[in-house]
Amino acid sequence: MDTIPELKRNRFPSMNFEAEILTAPHDNSEPYMISAMRSLTAEEYVEAFKSFLDHSTEHQCMDEFNKEEMPSIMASLGNGKQTINILGVGSGTELVNQASDLQNVSFVWHQLTSSEYEQQVKEKGTDKKFDFIHMIQMLYRVEDVLSTIKFFHSCLDHHGKLLIIILSDSSGWASLWKKYRHCLPPTDSGHYITSNSITDVLKRLGVEYHVYEFPSGWDITECFIEGDPVGGHMMDFLTGTKNFLGTAPPGLRQRLQEALCQPECSSKKDGRIIFSNNLSMIVVES
Repeated sequence: MDTIPELKRNRFPSMNFEAEILTAPHDNSEPYMISAMRSLTAEEYVEAFKSFLDHSTEHQCMDEFNKEEMPSIMASLGNGKQTINILGVGSGTELVNQASDLQNVSFVWHQLTSSEYEQQVKEKGTDKKFDFIHMIQMLYRVEDVLSTIKFFHSCLDHHGKLLIIILSDSSGWASLWKKYRHCLPPTDSGHYITSNSITDVLKRLGVEYHVYEFPSGWDITECFIEGDPVGGHMMDFLTGTKNFLGTAPPGLRQRLQEALCQPECSSKKDGRIIFSNNLSMIVVES
């Protein structure tokens, strides 16, 4: 199994964004300067991402897909071959040495980005094909989404499959990004993309695919509790901004918090606010 580490969504390791914002106060007196807004560093992202994982069902959602759909998807791979070649793009470092059921799996690690891997393959002229390639929550961070998908699809062997896991257009992220991404710090070559953008690419490429939709939720109730540190980390992850609640213009902070409570973003359950983190699992045929 070959694996290529890739940056997760909303992670900004190589670029910090800072902006001095001049805004008019509520009483229409002289404008005043507020604190700078900037994107998260790699270390800050890890802390914000942990608050997301601790309060969301993202991993459970993927586990459900693995149990319900993956057996039939994997059953058709390899067309009877004894060895199945798998490429993980954006897998990061996995704790595979501690797994007890991977004795028959050998790993080759590529510590480089997907674009660097593509360049390396083209320069060396290698023609290794894979029976299964998975790209899980990583297409937000590539330079060119279409060319990246096209390249890795070309790496599939006969009867191979490409799995792309991406945020669904039914998720709250889609609504949030559509309305507010222009107000937030820009990413380093990042894309605010959801499943419809990916299926549009696949249609342009003329390849066969199937989409599985799985619900996922994220309890963001603490985002609305003044001074709550967990809520602060959640808002940082939602916006890709360091200390969003403390540095965003008051009007933007209010509008975004109101938007998070709208039905297109969240639902209420037992007095808690659950943000929609629905995922699309897109299986592409070779």
